[in-house]
Amino acid sequence: MNNPRNDKYRHQILRIIVYLVFGFFALTAGYLQLIEGNSYFDKAENNYIRYIITYPPRGEVFDRNGEYLIQNKVVYDLMVIPREAPRKGIDTVRLASITNEPMKRLKRSLNEARRSWRTASPVVKYLSAESKLKMDEWNLPGFYTVPRTVRQYPRKIGGNLLGSLAEVKQDFLAKYNEDGYYSIRDYIGEQGIESAYEKELRGEKGRIRRNRYADHSTDEVEKEPVAGKNLISSIDARLQAFAEELMKGKIGSVVAIEPATGEILVMASSPTFDPNELVISRERGNNYMRLLNEPRRPLFNRAVTSPQPPGSTFKLLNGLIGLQEGVLKPHYKYSCNKGYRAGNIKMGCHEHRSPLDLDFAIATSCNAYFCNVYRNILENKKYESPKQGYEAWRNYVEQFGFGVKLGTDIPGERRGTLMHREYYDKLYHRSWNALTVLSVSIGQGEILATTLQLANFAAIIANRGHYYTPHIIKQIEGQDSIDIKYRTPHYTSIDRKHFETIIKGMWRGVNRDGTCQLAKLPGLDVCGKTGTAQNPLGDDHSTFISFAPRNNPKIAIAVYVEHGVWGATAAVPIASLIEEMYLTDTITRPWLIEHVKNLNLDYSIYDRHRKKK
Repeated sequence: MNNPRNDKYRHQILRIIVYLVFGFFALTAGYLQLIEGNSYFDKAENNYIRYIITYPPRGEVFDRNGEYLIQNKVVYDLMVIPREAPRKGIDTVRLASITNEPMKRLKRSLNEARRSWRTASPVVKYLSAESKLKMDEWNLPGFYTVPRTVRQYPRKIGGNLLGSLAEVKQDFLAKYNEDGYYSIRDYIGEQGIESAYEKELRGEKGRIRRNRYADHSTDEVEKEPVAGKNLISSIDARLQAFAEELMKGKIGSVVAIEPATGEILVMASSPTFDPNELVISRERGNNYMRLLNEPRRPLFNRAVTSPQPPGSTFKLLNGLIGLQEGVLKPHYKYSCNKGYRAGNIKMGCHEHRSPLDLDFAIATSCNAYFCNVYRNILENKKYESPKQGYEAWRNYVEQFGFGVKLGTDIPGERRGTLMHREYYDKLYHRSWNALTVLSVSIGQGEILATTLQLANFAAIIANRGHYYTPHIIKQIEGQDSIDIKYRTPHYTSIDRKHFETIIKGMWRGVNRDGTCQLAKLPGLDVCGKTGTAQNPLGDDHSTFISFAPRNNPKIAIAVYVEHGVWGATAAVPIASLIEEMYLTDTITRPWLIEHVKNLNLDYSIYDRHRKKK
């Protein structure tokens, strides 16, 4: 018979045993959760795979003689992955000292990085090689450096021609990142050559697979970065620097072309700037805003984006059209009594011998002569009306690259102005004739051209009727030849013999008794034509187109100096000095350089604009 007291005792012992067992498991679970758990969590957190993008060196750019125009320089971005960084805090004083980053900006960057706990974020950009080595020695957990190439410009020329690099912004990714190449804060070409040849210059990114374990890590290179392609430009660096020197203090542009190929030897816009000012750095933003707010607009490449009246240089084209249309013969003479008069129309001219033939009219730049020529073109009896004559005239003009984009490889090219017949029909209610649009005969009125178009015009005359699309890059690494569009000649419908007639007058204007005798270079048979373009906002603009030598020409050039007074005042000496430098490799007229540098041109209109701001 069981004893109730013994049963009660056994139950108590059993209950104690159960409590002890459950207590043991509870303590074990608690230990695993609270003590060992953190260790396991840390190990899990530190065992992962991360992919690191490696950036290729960007392609470099050389001038036609192998001299650097754009060169690479390695800098480093300091990155951090917050979850790998020390949890007890970072020695920000030491970090600021190594990176030369202001403490306030450094703390802001670290706080922003913590928002992306698991991903890498930049802390300090553009570290020097010295700072990078110090970070490597410190070996601060969670921090690592990524090499990047930024640009440097040994010659300090071509600021608005070469372009620059800028960081990719979010709005760019949303609109233009079609091939998915770019990520936020990547670098991309902006303006100039950097933009035009971005795909060739950028290369291909690489990728490293980083396997991270608790006590070590291993890297596997999944894809090596592929360097961008080097470019050889057609620019002559020494000639470009000389042109920029001559244009200093002036507003305008210079373009020189090799007629036989369409290669651009010089494209100088003034004012310009040292392209090193816009190298990606901590000061780039400040430099950019200063240049952007400069009233004379140094960021603006006037050679391709600033159409201006061509002035008397345009008379050459009206002469060619008149000869082709049969309404002009070289021996035709017209009178000029200080200008042209027809009814209420009056077009003034400077004093010279009268009457005069085509040869002398080109040399002396007679307005009256070319008013007669232009009127005869539009009133040609083979057309039913001057309006039809205008349409035929316009077709010729377009063949010479006016009123259209030439298709150069420099971004921002403008087409200039060349009005359609419909424009005048609307403006004058269909009641207009040759006299209504007479100002176009001397390159004024509704005709505007860029300096690139004027230089190309000079090249067409030098080639006796054809041109190659002007271009700035002549060779791309790894390619046998450049795009065929730059190797294909474009022909006008003017007979070759008529070009010889016009060239005769251009040669006379430089070498005998014309308006551009300052351009004469003994033995080089320079041919040229001045232009003085009316300017309602100040002194007239000075322009000049030229090529040399007369036979087998090596250079065609256009110079445009805003507020330059007369064609012979500013544009002629600048063009002549550049031609002499290119063709003879020397300068025999140092006094002319000083004359150009000491020109006192009136740009008060820009100064007034600055004061208003």
